[in-house]
Amino acid sequence: MTKMIRPALVLFVLLSAITGLLYPLAVTGAAQALLAHQANGSVVLHDGRPVGSALIGQHFSEPRYFWGRPSATTPAPYNAMASGGANLGPLNPALVDAVQARVAALRAADPTQRTPVPLDLVTTSASGLDPHISPAAARWQAPRVARLRGLAPQQVDQLIVQHTEAPLWGLLGEPRVNVLALNLALDAAGR
Repeated sequence: MTKMIRPALVLFVLLSAITGLLYPLAVTGAAQALLAHQANGSVVLHDGRPVGSALIGQHFSEPRYFWGRPSATTPAPYNAMASGGANLGPLNPALVDAVQARVAALRAADPTQRTPVPLDLVTTSASGLDPHISPAAARWQAPRVARLRGLAPQQVDQLIVQHTEAPLWGLLGEPRVNVLALNLALDAAGR
């Protein structure tokens, strides 16, 4: 019996050391060496202090800021501990009501805007944490933001262009605008 227990214990300790210690240390070391910013949460610093992550959206509700995609997380928006979509089908009355309420809130924030509201401003992403909006969604909000901040519309449009990220390798994904980075740039522009 001891002949079988000893090799089993040795194998258990050896595999525990490899999979529980050596492998995690190797992966963490490689991540820190090659992709330190991403491995540490893609933290965005403003005046030397962290203000958020480039990977997780933030709730902006003041009309003088660009608004991101709605978040499906509860009890608070963009709660990374509750990541997940709303899982409401296109015919679900709750989804229709939520979209209509979001359209009404956007229209109330900018009654002069008459063009159709971009889809990504009224629907949640699969994770409920998306930090990006489409360039069209940013341009849709630009007149409101420019007017409330007393900035020239061209200045706001230029900030949108500067903060539009291209698809990965020019192929994967769509052009997108990080809402936190754009709003920080607005604050830096003044007013």
